[in-house]
Amino acid sequence: MNFTRWSARLPRTQRRNAARADRGARRPKPAATAGGGSVPAARGERADPSGRGEPPAAAPSDAAPPDAVPTLDGLSVHDLLGQVPALVAVVYGPEHRIAYLNDTYVELFGSRAPGTPARQALPELTELGLLPLMDQVLRSGKPRTVKSRRVPAGGQATTPGPRQEGAAPGPGRSRHGYYTFTCSPIEMAAPRVVAPAQPADERAGEGAVDGSPVDGSPMDGSIREAALRKDVMPEAVATEAIATATATGTVTEPVRGVLVFGADVTDQVESAERLRAGERLQREAAVTLQRSLLPQELEQPDDLRVAATYQPGGTDAAVGGDWYDVITLGAGRTALVIGDVMGRGVRAAAVMGQLRTAVRAYARLDLPPHEVLQLLDGLAAEIDPHQIATCVYAVHDPNENRLVYASAGHLPILVRDPDGTVRRASEPTGPPLGTGGWLHTTGSVPLGPGASAVLYTDGLVERRDKDIYDGVAALERVFAGATGSPQVMCDRLIRALGITAEHDDDVAVLVLQHPARTGHDAELFHNAALELLGGVEAAPRARAFASGVLASWRFPMELRDLGVLAASELVANSLQHGTPPMRLRLRRTDRRLIIEVTDGDEHLPRRRRAEPVDEAGRGISIVATIASSWGSRRTPGGGKAVWCEFALPTG
Repeated sequence: MNFTRWSARLPRTQRRNAARADRGARRPKPAATAGGGSVPAARGERADPSGRGEPPAAAPSDAAPPDAVPTLDGLSVHDLLGQVPALVAVVYGPEHRIAYLNDTYVELFGSRAPGTPARQALPELTELGLLPLMDQVLRSGKPRTVKSRRVPAGGQATTPGPRQEGAAPGPGRSRHGYYTFTCSPIEMAAPRVVAPAQPADERAGEGAVDGSPVDGSPMDGSIREAALRKDVMPEAVATEAIATATATGTVTEPVRGVLVFGADVTDQVESAERLRAGERLQREAAVTLQRSLLPQELEQPDDLRVAATYQPGGTDAAVGGDWYDVITLGAGRTALVIGDVMGRGVRAAAVMGQLRTAVRAYARLDLPPHEVLQLLDGLAAEIDPHQIATCVYAVHDPNENRLVYASAGHLPILVRDPDGTVRRASEPTGPPLGTGGWLHTTGSVPLGPGASAVLYTDGLVERRDKDIYDGVAALERVFAGATGSPQVMCDRLIRALGITAEHDDDVAVLVLQHPARTGHDAELFHNAALELLGGVEAAPRARAFASGVLASWRFPMELRDLGVLAASELVANSLQHGTPPMRLRLRRTDRRLIIEVTDGDEHLPRRRRAEPVDEAGRGISIVATIASSWGSRRTPGGGKAVWCEFALPTG
């Protein structure tokens, strides 16, 4: 519906329109602007706000104009600085003579006599190290700041120094405080005197009594106030300046000085210290948690020398997931593990702890390295599907002098030969643990007597500005020249690659050596083997062989008899349940006697309880009873190995 034609006919519409027209006729025209135009009045600025034709009310005569701003000309310096809740000291001249101390400063350090050098009267500035800073400010004309200077409780306030007569020392602080001091350059105006001193009656006729120059030249307001009220310069300084100017008839220059402003930051410093202490405690707790998940003491194999080190990265409380382990598998074989859970924090440490425990459990099954990683891969996905980890699992067999390993996304093992040549383990690595769907493979690298190897995490070689394999190459060069015990080598690798307490990533390093033994040590390590051709004569030949070897190694008679019995039972078990080829191996170290029988059958024996009527099934139980430990495993080429150990008597 169109209301335009009906609007004039609505009730009272004609009267309102007539009133608007009448007011428009009576409204004055706006004045022209400087540019010749005019600006129409806004709707809210009409001359009759009431709408009844009445003139606007006049503004109060005592109202301030809208652009009037209070001035600070009448503000006294004493009043201003005296009310500031901070330490304020004003000094002047190259000796930093005292010009002004505010009430807060006097309450803390006590009052001092004006005009006295700061080195004598303000020893607290010397102890706070501010005097050299004030010299720099006076020379350069630029402000300087020192943060969080400590003021001892009570001690500074009672420091002896020149004070005003009858003034008492300040009470000082009831506790230690911290102040941030800012030294700013200032210029204090001196009173100007143009002519020599004249009698009072002559000056009365030539100049004003307010201190204006006698020649009628204008005087700056701030200088006049300074000359009369002496708020900026002390009375002694002003008197000296006036006397000098009066005697010489010259105009005195402004006096350069330093304003020392000390803001109390005790609460901020103490809060920051509490925060740092809390972070330090959290980090210590996190590092303790991380180290508790690592082996407290490494197992030391008979044929290897092993050492490891772990260094947490960063200074925050977030721990990493790096770990290492050494596991003796029996029969002289040793498993070496190193891994890294991605990310940081308690969650990464928890996953690391579970993986390390699982590795030890799987290692007791004496599985090949790639099968251990296969089991770990599935477990890592079950623990946390969003968490991945890298890992290397390696096994050293002294009978083969090789390091058999499998890698899940980890950096390559480095092996140093006796001649100093460093080689990388060349077998391809699989994806990290937790990705699933990958069949890991096993590789091997020679590790004979005199050789060394190092396993490490990425924190040792990775840098933000370099490729990670550049770090591996640097590690190769350092490892080639590293000598000494495994622990010494660990420390040298850490230092040579620039790992410090501020390093931003966790670092784990595991070094192993296969020492070349000579002389008396070589007499403590022997090997002897016998090929078993099968038949009924194999068991008697094995017993005779074992008896002769153990006698040549000068074992006690009791240990010799136990060794012969164990060898006989293992050979009989292999003859009954195994297939050719079969071999009996005897090995001694400085701590144990190892007896091992291998054959071509992959079926692993189990210890079981034999019934009274059974004619077989007691051989493994007998071996487990007389030996310190026993076990079995599948061999890489097919078949199995069954072994037992006897601890050698000490002394």
